[in-house]
This record gives sequence, C-alpha cells and structure tokens, in this order.
Amino acid sequence: MHRLELLSALDLGRTLDRLASQVLESAIDSRSLLLLGIPTRGVALAEVLAQRLAAMTGHPIDQGTVDPTFHRDDLERVGTRLGQPTDLPVTLDGRQVVLVDDVIFTGRTVRAALEALQAWGRPKRVSLLAMVDRGHRELPIQPDFCGRVVPTRRQESIQLCLQAIDGEEGVYLLRPEP
Repeated sequence: MHRLELLSALDLGRTLDRLASQVLESAIDSRSLLLLGIPTRGVALAEVLAQRLAAMTGHPIDQGTVDPTFHRDDLERVGTRLGQPTDLPVTLDGRQVVLVDDVIFTGRTVRAALEALQAWGRPKRVSLLAMVDRGHRELPIQPDFCGRVVPTRRQESIQLCLQAIDGEEGVYLLRPEP
C-alpha cells in the first residue's frame, strides 16, 4: 500500500483542538458531556479529545466505549471481530453523548452504535464526531463534527495514527500499489 500524508502531527493537533472547541461550543453544560468511542480507533480518539476538553473546561470529561459489533446489519460482509466491551462510566440518561469514530464510511457502524445505545438509556442528545469523512454513505448519517472530508475510492482507506498507540501522529490515505 502507498501511504499519503493527509494531516501531519501538527495539523492533527490543530484539528483536534478545533473539534474539541466545536464540541464545547455545542454543549449546553460541559459537565453533562459524555464521549463514547467506537472501537477501535474511535476509543483512542475519544480519550485524546476528553483530555483536550478537560484542559479547556478545567474539569474531567466523562469518556467511555460503545461496541456496535452485534448490532451490525453487515456482519457477513465485514466479518466479526472480538468485541471490545461497552464501557459506560455514567448513565446515559439526560447526557449529551458524542459518538467518536476515526473514519465515517458507509454509516453502518454509526447506525449500529446508535442502536447499541438504546439498550443503555436515553441521552438528551447524541452527536457524531468523525476525524475523517471519506464518503460512500449507504445510510443518511452525517457527522456533526468532522476533522476533514476526504473523497476516496472504495479500494482506498484512511489510517489515523495516534502517539499512544502507533508512536506517531497523523492521518494517512492508503492506496493500493499500481
């Protein structure tokens, strides 16, 4: 695969700051925010955003995980993986939930995450944050907060690298070798 840099570490940092500011501006009460990462990279991204939001607000931001694996309608196409358990540090009831994912593609993962949330409570509002929107939507789902829109071909993919996991930071477009 050929790897093309879309966002450098510096650009990624600025984008994360912008996204955190947008989430904060949309919040009615920052103490009611709950960031829920969608495995796998959305979980790490939610942790990074929670740290940035905590620095901006002066108080911790609740953060957890919602695993949509068993709510997917396309398991035969994408296959199953070992699920990362849903981890909710607080009740969803009355909270401003921000679903966090690294890349939005067809919209099916987000649809499954929304369905998974229904089993855990009734948030006041649910928003979606994606670092990259690569297009090819199959469902009418759009991010409320988006780091970058990158039109891609179906055979291409996007890779978000974070220091804590990869030892480097940036966003990359992966293309098959010609």
